Amino acid sequence: MKKEMNHHFSPTEHHRHLMSKTVPSLRYEGADPRKWQRKLRRKLRQLIGEMPSDRCPLRPRSLWKREHPLGSIEKIVFRAEPYADVPAYVCLPKNVDPPYTFMVCVQGHSGGMHNSIAVQREDNSKPLKVEGDRDFGLGCMRRGIAALCIEQRSFGERREQKQAHISDQGCHDATMHALLLGRTLIGERVYDVDRGIDYLASRGDADMKSIGVMGNSGGGTTSVFSAALLPRIAFAMPSCYFCTFRDSIMSIYHCMDNYIPGLYNYAEMADVMGLFAPKPVVLVAGREDDIFPIRATRRAFKDLQKIYESFDARSRCHLVVGQGGHRFYADDAWPVMLKEIGRI
Repeated sequence: MKKEMNHHFSPTEHHRHLMSKTVPSLRYEGADPRKWQRKLRRKLRQLIGEMPSDRCPLRPRSLWKREHPLGSIEKIVFRAEPYADVPAYVCLPKNVDPPYTFMVCVQGHSGGMHNSIAVQREDNSKPLKVEGDRDFGLGCMRRGIAALCIEQRSFGERREQKQAHISDQGCHDATMHALLLGRTLIGERVYDVDRGIDYLASRGDADMKSIGVMGNSGGGTTSVFSAALLPRIAFAMPSCYFCTFRDSIMSIYHCMDNYIPGLYNYAEMADVMGLFAPKPVVLVAGREDDIFPIRATRRAFKDLQKIYESFDARSRCHLVVGQGGHRFYADDAWPVMLKEIGRI
């Protein structure tokens, strides 16, 4: 009797084989770093999909404004694209004079932007206990930083509500529709951050040379790609996302909004983040994060350091590791970021 052959029926086996054979063609290999950035950034813009070059009017309007022990919070709405309105909280710290340093804050799969100011989604007058230091807006105000906490597409108040049949995974429908239209949900979310910066410019009280972006998990994703593609961002603090694609979103089940078609043929995550060099970045990770394994994060960070070294800016590139899982670590990360903001 012949020995039975091992059969490979799972598609993942073949995809892992392809990854093992793929060398990203635009990864950083020590050439002129600015020339490399221009080339990869051009390709990345193409891969995330075309977004409007002609920007529609923002038409901002205020929904409410309240005093807060840490300052003031106003809920506003602005228009990113036709039929794409963005609710947001504008958080201004007490005893700080404009122009303000602003942080654009983006939540992940945590329910929505209401976590950033620790209130309930359906009734913003009622408090909410927020775990994992995800109250980003309040965290900014405590440290004298203003915050624009925007709602990401498919999360919170922008979750899918109009279709007859809605998937259990809130980001599924929008991701698939975007792909059919030649877009990606990541690209649309980055565009919303860019329109948020347009809104800050329209206010007149923002220091436009001191604008950052931060977020955890799915917010970390948007933070990385926004930093890579939006030149008006001066500093970035992505949390619980930076790793290698191979060891994170290609290793286990992940929500479909993490994927950009064809990206691995050109770059690893360190290369994407390297498009932000030499600007300051504070990467936040959890030692026990099973989704974005710390060993792979450290390997990716070494690759990122090489890119920053090519700009003589290794000191502007930081990795902060919290002693826990998939969450933000405010007490570890903010002291590092505040030093960098002070240097801008």
